[in-house]
Amino acid sequence: MALDRSNLKGVGFALTGFAVFASHDAVIKFLGGDYAPFQILFFSALLGFPFATLMLMSDNRPGTLRPVHPWWITLRTAAAMLTGVSAFYAFSVLPLAQVYAFIFAAPLLITVLSIPILGEKVGLHRWVAVVLGLTGVLIVLRPGAEPFTLGHLAGLLAATGSALSSVITRKVGAEERSAVMVLYPMLANVVAMGVILPFVYIPMPIEHFGLLAIVAALGFVGASCMILAYRAGDAAVVAPMQYSQIIWAALFGLFIFNETPDRFTWIGVGVIVLAGVYVVVRESMGGRSENTPVLRTRSRAETGTTPRISAMIRARADRVLPGYEALALKKNKD
Repeated sequence: MALDRSNLKGVGFALTGFAVFASHDAVIKFLGGDYAPFQILFFSALLGFPFATLMLMSDNRPGTLRPVHPWWITLRTAAAMLTGVSAFYAFSVLPLAQVYAFIFAAPLLITVLSIPILGEKVGLHRWVAVVLGLTGVLIVLRPGAEPFTLGHLAGLLAATGSALSSVITRKVGAEERSAVMVLYPMLANVVAMGVILPFVYIPMPIEHFGLLAIVAALGFVGASCMILAYRAGDAAVVAPMQYSQIIWAALFGLFIFNETPDRFTWIGVGVIVLAGVYVVVRESMGGRSENTPVLRTRSRAETGTTPRISAMIRARADRVLPGYEALALKKNKD
């Protein structure tokens, strides 16, 4: 019974966190009507640094900010930047529900990418789920019936970048400091978007700059809720709660942006969600997956603007089990 109450608590935190993240995305969509994604991404990452610093104060693992696996961290950082630019652009030009449909496909891509990167063996059941989920993406896109736009390409790139970042985190995360995993993508966004900024910058009124500060704050609050969710509940119970964002997408889209997705979008989203939940269920069954890459992906899509949840969970683990004992535990469980 205590375990059930704990899982219920985890679900409550997760639903709250994903509602906050959906609000975060709605503000980005609102700003995307006036500003380039590079400008929004630059200020979101810059204003997110104080919140990331607060979270990183819990990381007491000794060492420097030099990565143990520099090439993997470089690739992960590039993937996070690609996800950020692509997702921010997709939010600005597509209905929220469509963007979430693409983002929800990331766990399926994680399953595929885990084969060459993690050496994961994927059985027939998970392959069927992957094919089913990608069919859902095609239902949303409707190639031939609807024009394929740059926004659709951005949504697909966001899902791909998010999946690649997650798999790399699964591969090297246990050996890298949480500070490295969190700060490198944020710093890269500030530098790279800062170089582009002079070419796309549009002066912002104070109220819009305030909305960017709200975006940073919402990212911090959402991440904090998710940390609490995974500390309280089982990952197999908490992870599927991400799909609750589609409800908020429908509400925000209808009442704020006057969006009404067609039935094909809803059918496609339903197929993608069904496939994603099935992958989580299969990985949660003992012996079905050696690496459980989807189940261990405890963060939202990595955009380099907010602290990565899984990195902060590891930082908290180090406080309880310092040094080599914590590292050994993470290698066994992560």
